[in-house]
Amino acid sequence: MCRLAAITSKDYISSIEPILALETMKEGHDGSGLGLTLKNLGGEFEKLKKYPILSGICSKSGKKTLDDFMKKQGFKLRHEWTPKIKPVKGIVARDYYFARAYDYPVSYKDKSMSEKEDLLMKTRIALRKMGEHDESIFAFSFYPDVITLKEVGDPLEVAEFFGLDRDGLKAKVIFAQGRQNTNYAIYLYACHPFFIQGYCSMTNGENTAFVPIREFLMSRGFPGYIGYNSDSEVFTHILHYTVRQLKFPLTYYKDVITPLKVAEIQQRDDSEALRLIKQSLRPLCIDGPNMVIGFTPDGTCFMVQDSKKLRPGVVGGVKGKYALMSEECGVDKIIPKRDRSKDIFPMKYDMVIISPDAQEVKVWNQLQG
Repeated sequence: MCRLAAITSKDYISSIEPILALETMKEGHDGSGLGLTLKNLGGEFEKLKKYPILSGICSKSGKKTLDDFMKKQGFKLRHEWTPKIKPVKGIVARDYYFARAYDYPVSYKDKSMSEKEDLLMKTRIALRKMGEHDESIFAFSFYPDVITLKEVGDPLEVAEFFGLDRDGLKAKVIFAQGRQNTNYAIYLYACHPFFIQGYCSMTNGENTAFVPIREFLMSRGFPGYIGYNSDSEVFTHILHYTVRQLKFPLTYYKDVITPLKVAEIQQRDDSEALRLIKQSLRPLCIDGPNMVIGFTPDGTCFMVQDSKKLRPGVVGGVKGKYALMSEECGVDKIIPKRDRSKDIFPMKYDMVIISPDAQEVKVWNQLQG
């Protein structure tokens, strides 16, 4: 199993916070990798929210390839962050880690956000393909107000390596995953969280329905549905497909991945819509065990379980700051002063939804709709 730690807050928090929560859950991950996604950025990025940020790693030769390609595409570098590396035994430093804010190409200045999102996604995919054969370029995300960091090693040691305990890198939404290397070789593109066009998710579990889900998504003809070095990446793409592409309400994500039985559907006011969704999107049904934490472009965060409910998950906190964790000890580490009786342990029909800036928590029940 992996361990997941997510925090959503009205105030900017340090990127070290969820990593310290992972440390309390260390028995649930083997220290083989850390993935970190930050949204709604503070610090040196606070005044750069409208500019897309490219996050990744490259070699010396890859940096030249990246620079040449971005210049040719018309992107102009506006700001660059690189971690203050501190050598840590067991972590092999790569040449260049970065988060770069760019100006859009002149031809895209007045384009719609949807058109800009497509440009950013296609640019990221192109960079990934350029560097994938020799690992000279890793491109994890390219989107406004979002940074993604990934590296192999124990999460706390990787944080020390990146200098996250000393750096001013902050955000209002931070997702962190401590990897348990079970199904795949240790490879950075297999490390959660996964991100596409404003949608992000990370998962604890094993997706036994991976192949039919992957095949269905790849048949949609959408260029971003690629990769799949981890069986959990499909959860991010299902979220994107359900909410962005089909324009369904977020709660329908739960109905897509864990459809109700026929008798249960009939009890819902939107039973006809649910019947059609179950029929047309059946290949996207998951077969666990999985616990999924995600966020949407507006900063809404959520947690869902598959129908088996065989992976732990808890949500707790206070107005203005909530933690979504694999284990209760993770919440204790981040928000010790809270009413523990109000902690939420979502069951198989539940979807816990936290509004932007951590102002409100709702438990949406699938049976009731």
